[in-house]
Amino acid sequence: MSVLAGWQTIEQDFPRNGSWEEQACFCLQYALLAPSTHNAQPWLFRIRAGAIELQADRSRGLAVSDPFDRELSISCGAALFNLRIALQRFGFQVEVEVVPRADDPDLLARVTVVGRARPAAESRLLFQAIPRRHTNRGSFDSRPVSPRILHELVQAARREGAWLEILEGDNKLAAADLVAEGDRVQLADPHFRRELSAWQSDGRGARADGLSALGLPTRETGFELGPLLIRTFDWYSLGRPAQDRELALGSPVLAVLGTRHEETSAWLAAGQALQHILLGATIAGVHASFLNQAIEVSALRQRLCALTGCVSFPQILLRMGHSNAAPATPRRKLEDVLLR
Repeated sequence: MSVLAGWQTIEQDFPRNGSWEEQACFCLQYALLAPSTHNAQPWLFRIRAGAIELQADRSRGLAVSDPFDRELSISCGAALFNLRIALQRFGFQVEVEVVPRADDPDLLARVTVVGRARPAAESRLLFQAIPRRHTNRGSFDSRPVSPRILHELVQAARREGAWLEILEGDNKLAAADLVAEGDRVQLADPHFRRELSAWQSDGRGARADGLSALGLPTRETGFELGPLLIRTFDWYSLGRPAQDRELALGSPVLAVLGTRHEETSAWLAAGQALQHILLGATIAGVHASFLNQAIEVSALRQRLCALTGCVSFPQILLRMGHSNAAPATPRRKLEDVLLR
């Protein structure tokens, strides 16, 4: 059964009397619903006795926009958080070890079952939000996000070893300008445009990954024109920087998610914090998407960091607000990401 198609009933189908492998596979279906840059889904899993290992699928890395696999690791961290929550929902107590072997950089984490316990109410709520969370790249309406919700999201980031800074006033304006500048830098690069076009999907179900045009704003010129023109056309002259700047300024919340360190373990923490924030927002009826151009361009990342007043590392620029539901993006099958 597809989790995306049958999420309302699949929770009831957990194989309580099944083997550990059957139960692990069931929980892994929820890990696959994590967000990832370009919907590349750069993760692999291996089921061990009483444990699940998460590995990076570096064949799905983005050499131009993510040359150090920073966003790849963040994406894997989001999948790790989903896996933690799914296991906890079905009564498993788990311990998570990140980067468990220095001699194997592709092994990002190991989740080990250490006991059984009744799931906490928060775990149930977060679990039920996993299939409902979809990246919403459209515009948000003007309704504000309540300070109480924002406080809870800031606390969620802290619990995962990261920080979340809400940008307001002049800082929000400056961040929106950096987004537009990042667009201009990236879209002027033919290598970036070629990489972006390679991950564009036509939205007709032919691919189980990539950026579907169905999940993008209808006015995002370029996705309507097709991958050939993205590769060859002077795309930034079509107004994408101005559109993204407008999206940033028009979002009730523009926030920076960051970490105190810059290494694989910190990126995994950022990914877990990101997913905790996104699921918490989903529970509260708040939608979100990303404007990471100002982080992917290193010179702009330093300027974005200055806006937060911190001396650490911004990892994600997040926009949030209220909107209509966004469509789900395609996902690879479990057998395609399961190592035997």
